[in-house]
Amino acid sequence: MRSPLLPIAMNTFEDGLMAKRFSRHQKSSLLLAIGLCASTSVMAAAPLDKVVDEGMTKADSARESQARIDAMVDSQQAKLITYRALLKQIEGLEHYNQQLETQIKGQEALIERFDGSIAQVAKIERQMLPLVTRMAESLEAYVNLDLPFHEVERRERLAFIDETISKADINVAEKFRQVLEAYQVENEYGRKIDAYQDIIDIDGQPQEVDVLRFGRIAMVAQTKDTTTTAAWNHQAQRWDVIDAGTYRNSVRNGIRMARKQASIDMVTLPISAPEVAQ
Repeated sequence: MRSPLLPIAMNTFEDGLMAKRFSRHQKSSLLLAIGLCASTSVMAAAPLDKVVDEGMTKADSARESQARIDAMVDSQQAKLITYRALLKQIEGLEHYNQQLETQIKGQEALIERFDGSIAQVAKIERQMLPLVTRMAESLEAYVNLDLPFHEVERRERLAFIDETISKADINVAEKFRQVLEAYQVENEYGRKIDAYQDIIDIDGQPQEVDVLRFGRIAMVAQTKDTTTTAAWNHQAQRWDVIDAGTYRNSVRNGIRMARKQASIDMVTLPISAPEVAQ
């Protein structure tokens, strides 16, 4: 007789076997799913890395392109600045050239005038040297006819002029200048009051005196002790003694004024009347 527990046991055994089979099947499916997911992840990761690499490559390429663009912009900007500076320089040079052209034209005109003047130099020199010689001769004649004051100084000046005129290494312009200076000195003599020491002949006796000259109007002398006062007689070409009571103090004051030892004041001097031509 079959035991009543046998069917139950069989069922339990079958259920356990079925459960075990199912568990193995479930595990296989799970492993298969995990494998598929891993494969899928690996397959998905590979394109993503490629995309990232391509993005990095493009970014690097963009940076390089931007750097080239920036370099080109900087180069163009520098060239533009240089171009504008060159334009300014060209403008300044053009203005400078215009000024130079004006100066050159003025210099050319001046050269033409100089050439014309140089052409006349030889003619002028031929005319100037005889003129200078005549002027020196006239000056010497004038000194000989003038009052006899500063004779040594004036004679030395005339001798120097004669020596200068005779020298061939001195140009005519320098000779003319020296003659003009001598004329100016002689002209100044007629405008000044002068007092100087000299030895003159009074009544045949040499006397040390102070000579007082008022231009070319009057020339008087007085001894150191003021006892003798004399006046130059131009007609007779000698020194004549004059009244000491009338002229002694006046001449002495005039000498002091000429030496700037006294203030300018009125003086009494003997003046010869000019000769009237008949």
